[in-house]
Amino acid sequence: MMTEKHSSETVLGGYRVLDLTDEKGPMCGWALANLGAEVIKIEPPEGDRSRNIPPFYGDVPHPEKSLFFFAYNTNKKSITLNLKTTDGQNIFKELVRSADFIVESFRPGYMESLELGYSMLSRMNPRIIMTSITPFGQTGPYASFKSSDLMCGAMSGFMYLTGYPDRPPLRISVPQAYSLGGAEGAIATMAAHYFRERTGEGQYVDVSIRESMVKTTAYSIPWTEKYGVIKKRSGPYWTLRGENTRVHFPCKDGSVTFVLPLIGSSPKFSGKLVEWMDSEGMAGDRLKEVDWENIEAGSVSRELQRDLEEAIVGFCRSKSRDELMEGLVSRKITAAPVNTIQDIAANPQLEARDFWEEVDHPDMNTSIRYPGPFIKATETPCVKKHRAPMIGEHNAEIYMNILGKSGEELILLKGAGVI
Repeated sequence: MMTEKHSSETVLGGYRVLDLTDEKGPMCGWALANLGAEVIKIEPPEGDRSRNIPPFYGDVPHPEKSLFFFAYNTNKKSITLNLKTTDGQNIFKELVRSADFIVESFRPGYMESLELGYSMLSRMNPRIIMTSITPFGQTGPYASFKSSDLMCGAMSGFMYLTGYPDRPPLRISVPQAYSLGGAEGAIATMAAHYFRERTGEGQYVDVSIRESMVKTTAYSIPWTEKYGVIKKRSGPYWTLRGENTRVHFPCKDGSVTFVLPLIGSSPKFSGKLVEWMDSEGMAGDRLKEVDWENIEAGSVSRELQRDLEEAIVGFCRSKSRDELMEGLVSRKITAAPVNTIQDIAANPQLEARDFWEEVDHPDMNTSIRYPGPFIKATETPCVKKHRAPMIGEHNAEIYMNILGKSGEELILLKGAGVI
């Protein structure tokens, strides 16, 4: 059952999204906008609070210069609307009648308190899909609790598994929980959209940010249930077959990562590594005596593993990262550099795949490089990026062209604090 709104040029061309998220869920609308939907970000008259999240372009704190806001709100439009007012609520209902999706991240029950909950809005527009992205979901004993990206990461178990065993748990420095919650929201929204295309019926989608983070630790849960062993953070080591093996190796100008071939599926590759180290006098007699061609991973002693690790650590410290990568890859040992963000920005693989897009910011007389499309599809590519909107930038376009309001009405609504 294909609707007449569908555009063959993009997945969501012709569909309209009302985005009410703050910092907890903007990636959901961002993904839908990339797929071609018209995403209208609805902000309070002073602007969404995520506009005040640093860092800021030029290190100047300003709601129109937040790089956080820029990153997650490209390809969106912005209108201002005060949902706490009766006029604002009525205007929102008018917008819902022509919309296909609503995405919001208010505390559970808030939209209902404004008489804008799904049960009411779906009576006005039975095809509407409403997605709520909240820390703990709409139900359960934690539903009404406030939270943050840090708390969702900690309560998911993710932080407990990150860092060194003799140090406190670690949070990754960018908002992982909020990003995953938003991404899961986009997937769930598209699943609901697929159902609507087949049946004509909209539905309500409930996404828990904390639960999206719990899924990142899924492999450790059956481990605990089956063996009664609580997985712990292990720093530069990876636990395999009940033993810790080093996977992080510092070098002169950074780090590389690889699993020791000694305990992996092909221990014979350790011989190639030992041969390389021996050519530079850094292997040691013990390692040279091993029959690397015929050794079996399951028979490797703990002592031999540690001897190999210590030798490799010393060897890696004598090399630059590029020297190590060239030598490891040429010997068919799976390895990767531990890239910095600067490395990522200059990565030739990403360049070759046109991963980056230069986006003009004429209001700042500059352009900024952004990650490009999150998928590549021959028939339905993502749309070209345009910068995140300024506060209320599209008020006239949306209120006049979609709702048919006059310029005089907009002036009165603005004066009354409604827009």
